[in-house]
Amino acid sequence: PLFRSEKAAIQLNDTHPSLAIPELMRIFTDLEKLAWEDAWKICQATFGYTNHTVLPEALERWPVHMLQNLLPRHLEIIYKINHLFLQEVSAKWPGDFDRMRRMSLVEEEGEKRINMAHLSIVGSHAVNGVARLHSEILKARVFKDFYEMYPEKFQNKTNGITPRRWLKLCNPGLSDIVSDVRRRSETTKRVKHTIVSFCRESG
Repeated sequence: PLFRSEKAAIQLNDTHPSLAIPELMRIFTDLEKLAWEDAWKICQATFGYTNHTVLPEALERWPVHMLQNLLPRHLEIIYKINHLFLQEVSAKWPGDFDRMRRMSLVEEEGEKRINMAHLSIVGSHAVNGVARLHSEILKARVFKDFYEMYPEKFQNKTNGITPRRWLKLCNPGLSDIVSDVRRRSETTKRVKHTIVSFCRESG
């Protein structure tokens, strides 16, 4: 096979790289001539989406006119993804047009924009926050509609580990050496402090 999602994974760190979704679809459908359904299945299995913050800089909305001028084929693909996705939403919640508006990849109010976070969720098999509380906020507030539609996609991956704990787990031998050196250093500092204090007190 051309591409095996079980052999490759692409992680979207926030929405900055989300154009990778229509780009992979373009490669599959335009260049490799895969059927849309097959390409989309591979695409979703390949991508995972991590949201690091609910601040606007991590929830980008790109103007349609910019994409139309710079990447018209990618915009066409995003429109098709959105069309098929909204059909799913309509089938699950018939007649709920407000929900469809909220979940659409294309924002129609004011300047027409593509919601890149929505694209990332729809185009990925997994969505995660980087702390338990953060992930719960995503499910309860920021991406509530999407969690209700795809609860199985949403996960938590606690981000970050202290260097000491990481070293202790990954290289216990080196951790012991560092600890020994640190103890000696602390002893040296205490001895030095004692000598300096004695000298000062002795005039």
